[in-house]
Amino acid sequence: MAARCKVKISVVIPALNEADSIEETLLLLQAWRHRGHEVIVADGGSCDETKALAGPLADVVVDTAKGRARQMNHGARKARGDVLLFLHADTRLPEKTPQLIRTAILRKPWGRFDVRLSGKHTMLRVVEFMMNQRSHLTGIATGDQAIFVTRTLFEKINGFADIPLMEDIDLSKRLKAFSKPACIHHKLVTSSRRWEQHGIFRTILLMWRLRLAYFFGIGPERLAKIYQ
Repeated sequence: MAARCKVKISVVIPALNEADSIEETLLLLQAWRHRGHEVIVADGGSCDETKALAGPLADVVVDTAKGRARQMNHGARKARGDVLLFLHADTRLPEKTPQLIRTAILRKPWGRFDVRLSGKHTMLRVVEFMMNQRSHLTGIATGDQAIFVTRTLFEKINGFADIPLMEDIDLSKRLKAFSKPACIHHKLVTSSRRWEQHGIFRTILLMWRLRLAYFFGIGPERLAKIYQ
């Protein structure tokens, strides 16, 4: 029987064709499950082995419509925890994350982690530094930073907006109306594959372009077409 937790965390992982990474991610979360936390995988229609690999290693695997916001909302509705932690399938959390979150939510009802990109290129160190500094200064968190929030507050603001892009930015803005985020400086490690596949400088420019366009009111639907 799992040990009883004072604060139960539900880890919600949106997945779509993540067979290359989902198993490793879930294996690292098995100790969490033994301590009474839960792991939920919200699959958006994978056509690879994602679901088969996730099944034995998750408490719940749910099918839902494609779209990260929809998948995370669906997973959250299945969750039974006091705190929801939204984790990308290619992201590895730091040690003692449950304790770090428990301590953080005593001060703030939501938060995020500092990030480290997995690649070794020197420019990735600059990128991750800028990501962490920007988040610290603005109070805006991205999905790469493993946003966590009390279930009560998440439900109060009706979860993620049903939009195809910038759902993390939108959520952060609405959460900021209640509190600045708790910034956990223990770094998680997230995949740098997009940066490496599409070029570091090209990806930096794309991200700046998208955020600037969003700031000036360009809709997420149009931005999603650019992002793809």
